[in-house]
Amino acid sequence: MSPILKYFAFEHLPDPLKAVSQPLSELAHKLDAELPDGPEKSAGLRKLLEAKDCFVRSRLG
Repeated sequence: MSPILKYFAFEHLPDPLKAVSQPLSELAHKLDAELPDGPEKSAGLRKLLEAKDCFVRSRLG
């Protein structure tokens, strides 16, 4: 399991933010399980985390 997945946790978020974060967390975990380890997977997960953070901030207004 990639260490970056800990940053996709969503359980602590209020419901409106959880609704944005949860699907991205599920996608990150699915991709981590299905793809081989390597620099491209690491970069992809990092960029997905950046996108998740942007979407959550967008929900904040």
